[in-house]
Amino acid sequence: MSNQPPHKPKNVGDLLREFREHRDTMRQELAKVVIGQDEVIEQLLAAIFTRGHCLLEGVPGLAKTLMVSSLARIVDVDFNRIQFTPDLMPSDITGTNVLDEDEAGKRQFRFVEGPIFTNILLADEINRTPPKTQAALLQAMQEREISVGRSTYDLPDPFFTIATQNPIEQEGTYPLPEAQLDRFMFNIKVGYPTADEEEQILLATTKNEKPEIHKVLSARAIINIQKLVQSVAVSPYVVKYVAQLVRATRPADEKAPLFVKELVDWGAGPRAGQFLINGGKAIAAMDGRFSIAIEDIRAVAIPVLRHRVSTNFQAQAEGMTTEKIIDRLIAEIPEPKVPKFAGDAPPAPPVSKKKK
Repeated sequence: MSNQPPHKPKNVGDLLREFREHRDTMRQELAKVVIGQDEVIEQLLAAIFTRGHCLLEGVPGLAKTLMVSSLARIVDVDFNRIQFTPDLMPSDITGTNVLDEDEAGKRQFRFVEGPIFTNILLADEINRTPPKTQAALLQAMQEREISVGRSTYDLPDPFFTIATQNPIEQEGTYPLPEAQLDRFMFNIKVGYPTADEEEQILLATTKNEKPEIHKVLSARAIINIQKLVQSVAVSPYVVKYVAQLVRATRPADEKAPLFVKELVDWGAGPRAGQFLINGGKAIAAMDGRFSIAIEDIRAVAIPVLRHRVSTNFQAQAEGMTTEKIIDRLIAEIPEPKVPKFAGDAPPAPPVSKKKK
């Protein structure tokens, strides 16, 4: 018999510490290729670890495609890229049935999978294709399955859609409908690099050297991390704050601030609250913490809400962007008041004494 002690199972704290180390390693590997964009990468990782989809917006040349393809290289999963064009058909994405004939002359249909059957799908310039083709992604993003003819096919697990679009070019484009925008967990704006980062980019990309990226996580490891992130605790205190923040974006709500009633046409739905909590769980887990704090919710509020709040003409005339409205909401919505101790309760009313 072996004298070695039995293997001690890892507790949640050990798993969170391992997860944080994996996150740090992934960021180090990405930094070999992508310079800067720390906040964008953090939000991309948060979405992946919570089964979310992302929409990246930015002008050409900001390494949006490189960022996604490099992220796919450091995780041991399948990756496909679709370049969306005006002539792209839904079957070009989902796949189609083809007629086969065997040696006996018997004919039957066989389903040929499209590029959507992958783990990470990069939908490049998604607003360049008509709504009919854009809608081919709806079922895949929500149910992780597609329907072709009378048959339904499950997509691989994990499955993420990361779409890109150019916000400055509108000619020949088809803006995503609100129903499809709502399927994206994050709407991430990719900005210009700083002066120092731009010098590093120019120096790194003009040398005849190709950095080597090492794989960090497998598909099975990502699924296990998703389960770990879902186990992060959420207190009623945080849930109450999320509900108040989401409801404050709706101008028809009686408790919405006056500036929301004046500047917003329509606000966010319940799915925004779900994504706020899931995003907060990912931020907390990547920081090695067991539970969500209010600051975690505030950290993901803008990418979760910016595509779910529609401003009106008055807001546009006053230069009030969606981001400014969300920032103002974060500043004005107070944190819920909770008792200091679980056993605290309002004092009982005095008992009247009857005269003898």
